[in-house]
Amino acid sequence: MSNSSAKKVAFAAFIGTTIEWYDFYIYALASVLIFGQLFFPSDNEFVQILGAFATFAVGFLSRPLGAMLFGHIGDRLGRKKSLIITLLLMGTATTCVGLLPSYQQAGILAPTLLVALRILQGVAVGGEWGGAVLMTNEHAPKGLKNFFSSFAQWGSPAGNILALLVFSYIIRLPVNELIDSGYWRIPFLASAILLIIGIIARVTLTESPVFVEASKKQADLKQESAPIIEVFKKALPLLLLAIGANVLSFSGIFSNTLMIGYTTLVLGVEKSVIVDALFWIAIVHFVAQPFISYWSEKFSATRFLICTAMLAMASVFLLFPIINSGTKTSFIIGISLNVICYSGFYGVIAGYLSRIFPARMRYTGLSMSYQGCAAIFGSLIPMIGGYVIYTYKNFWLPLALFYCGLALISIICIYLLSKYRYYDE
Repeated sequence: MSNSSAKKVAFAAFIGTTIEWYDFYIYALASVLIFGQLFFPSDNEFVQILGAFATFAVGFLSRPLGAMLFGHIGDRLGRKKSLIITLLLMGTATTCVGLLPSYQQAGILAPTLLVALRILQGVAVGGEWGGAVLMTNEHAPKGLKNFFSSFAQWGSPAGNILALLVFSYIIRLPVNELIDSGYWRIPFLASAILLIIGIIARVTLTESPVFVEASKKQADLKQESAPIIEVFKKALPLLLLAIGANVLSFSGIFSNTLMIGYTTLVLGVEKSVIVDALFWIAIVHFVAQPFISYWSEKFSATRFLICTAMLAMASVFLLFPIINSGTKTSFIIGISLNVICYSGFYGVIAGYLSRIFPARMRYTGLSMSYQGCAAIFGSLIPMIGGYVIYTYKNFWLPLALFYCGLALISIICIYLLSKYRYYDE
């Protein structure tokens, strides 16, 4: 496969996952800031926030459904078809959130529509990530597969940067002014622009050569079961270990959501200060990840992932002493140190896991491993981390040990995965 074709596919994957993470981050920020008052009116602020966070969790829980649905499409009909559908569904659902009436305008219909759109977002995201990683990996030249696969992961800091840029002004407005003016709709409606760019980038792609070859082989054989059935029957140990290997991928919730909680609740910092710091931290992540991913090709992927996970574990014991000084500069330095270590793991894990499943079930297996982890750990990490912050207050060691536990799960599972054969067609 030529480098020019691989670069084109990598760009299309980057745009798609940028939209995915932009949608994720703006919804997360809106859930904290305004969705409680907009869609779940109550005299109790806790009930408002709980309702908003419940819709946020629904998106995570619906991801495995998308992984199964679009994994089937991607493994049987083609990676390209699946990716175009997921992008359309995801971008349309996010844009429609910006068109919703409030509870005051439409009553119970408003939160019902919000939940329905959130489910559609989750289903779309469930199929998006695996397809984006596979298209880049299966088009990439030998010796650069981890690097090209990392472009799908590069969308995370890019989406975070865009979301924080949009909310950098909005977060400074009073909530009532945000609601009355309709400014809260802007981040969601802006998703339509990204959607158009993403569709243009994807419709011109060629199908994965690995999928084309696997389809020819499959045509000469007896029709196999649905991919999800094949995964559970023939590759269940791989799936479970891949879910565990992905755990550290979701530690980005630690450096974003939990750090907002820790700095505001424990250190008493204004939300705008930590949000400003997170913007510059996202810039550091965006710049560092492609360089680290390219450099990783010089090493064994297994050793590189284990080493970066261990460095990430060590970094949290420097993170807290640094950020406890309570300044924006200390937040940027301390959290960036952790993010740089984490970005090496995050950039390489996608390419690593994309090669452990046979081609005929690869889209389904890869998607289920990531989205299964999202449904379990993506929802548990903020809840457990929030409980630790609330329980131990100024004693940061339990929170650091919680992070180390997440990294240790990934290290063990990656080591065990290295004992299985690879299906790197």
